[in-house]
Amino acid sequence: MSRIRDVLLAAVLLTGLAGAASAQTQSSTPTTNAGTKLNFASNLGGATFERSVNYSAPPANNPGLGMSYFYSTPKRLAISVQVFDLGRRVPSGSDNPTVIGQFNSELASAEQQFKYAGYTAFQKPSVPSTCTYGAVSFRCVTYSGVTQANSRIYSKLLLTGFRDHFIKIRIDWAQSHQQTAADAETSLQSFIPALMR
Repeated sequence: MSRIRDVLLAAVLLTGLAGAASAQTQSSTPTTNAGTKLNFASNLGGATFERSVNYSAPPANNPGLGMSYFYSTPKRLAISVQVFDLGRRVPSGSDNPTVIGQFNSELASAEQQFKYAGYTAFQKPSVPSTCTYGAVSFRCVTYSGVTQANSRIYSKLLLTGFRDHFIKIRIDWAQSHQQTAADAETSLQSFIPALMR
């Protein structure tokens, strides 16, 4: 599987909007997010910026879905960040009812996206965890599925409330690329503090 195909697969799975990512306004230029003032630089913690997708622009015209930013690591893991508010103010942190409810929706959507992509044997823990990177805590879970080529792929989903927005981060890796959960964790430990300072 090529690097570009990996990143595009991650884009489809991350956003929960299968097929919609390619129909939105895209940019290959790093930006600062207007709502959160987070700087999506060309390199964050060793990960390289690939592109961004603006769901507020035509044809979606849905400001509540915000922006997604896509990065790749030297080990070809795909990281995506979606900054959105669904048209409401989001409380800070990972343990409030708004974030918990949205996290549950995101996880259900991820399972549907895996099925839509033809993956089987979806696995996830029965209870999500809390993950802390730098000074920011996220509600998080790692889930996986088996591709049609009988290879297991993994995703770690993180969600928190930050500066009145949801910050959703996903990292994807594949057994067939000899990528591991340790590789993903190492990437997140560098990427998230570099982004959320």
